[in-house]
Amino acid sequence: PSVCLKALRMRRAQQLGDRKAAGELWQDTRGLVFTTKYGTPIEPGNLTRMFALRARRAGVRVIPLRNTRHTCSSLLVALKVHPKIAQRILRHSQIAMTMEVYAEASEEEVRAAIGKLSDAMGGTTG
Repeated sequence: PSVCLKALRMRRAQQLGDRKAAGELWQDTRGLVFTTKYGTPIEPGNLTRMFALRARRAGVRVIPLRNTRHTCSSLLVALKVHPKIAQRILRHSQIAMTMEVYAEASEEEVRAAIGKLSDAMGGTTG
């Protein structure tokens, strides 16, 4: 998505600034997008803390970092993205993982589906 591309470009610019500021202390870890200000890999605990800090600063509910995959999946469901496409986006090898673990339906979506079923069977919604 373009919002991700924009964020990655901003990160690249920040990393180039970090590299310049670090000078000889910079450790080249080729291929890593997210690094410390010295180019080293970010420790998982530090990443988790920074994620929570940035969520609070943005005024959004703090969730565990690992739950962002569930958030992505829920958004794909709400946007009515076909499950096979969601499977590819989420990088699941089996569609069962996408459908059983990540795909969720809101109460509103369930009610709407029951209404459609009722209409199709000649009933009325209400």
